[in-house]
Amino acid sequence: MILDFLKDSANLKTISRQGWIDKLSIKNPESVADHSYSMAIMAMIISDLENYDSEKILKMTLLHDLAESKIGDITPEEMTPENKIKIENKSFNEIINQLPESIKSQYLEIWQEYQNNSSKESLFVHQIDKLEMALQAKIYQKNGKTIEDIEPFLESAKGSITDKKLKELFTKIIEEK
Repeated sequence: MILDFLKDSANLKTISRQGWIDKLSIKNPESVADHSYSMAIMAMIISDLENYDSEKILKMTLLHDLAESKIGDITPEEMTPENKIKIENKSFNEIINQLPESIKSQYLEIWQEYQNNSSKESLFVHQIDKLEMALQAKIYQKNGKTIEDIEPFLESAKGSITDKKLKELFTKIIEEK
């Protein structure tokens, strides 16, 4: 059963980030796995520097988009937040049920914390998610997209990032030429 979990996780490499396709017409956008890896690197470094619970934050980062391995990357325009949460929870539970009880309950708790945005770690990971999106938008700008093209992504990130260290990084990202 662990093998099925690993296959579901690996499937994230085949799921394109839909927002880049829909809003920027990127032909070969980053995958959800690419996004999660980049987030994990950011989360690891910043949480270690700030003495946060890096293990919990990394687990949350790696689990936060796992449901998308079954349902794809659903953008906010596709359905209501309530429906998205319902579908994601169902998918996550199907995936996580392939694991032994000894770790399943821990991962489920971390997932629910992320979904409910109910801890300092979940607040941090949600902000890392937006910071990574801003970084990727700037990468697409360097590859030919205009500032006007990526502005909605930067504005979304700007409105969501409140952590002092993450705000500093965000400022550096958007100021970079």
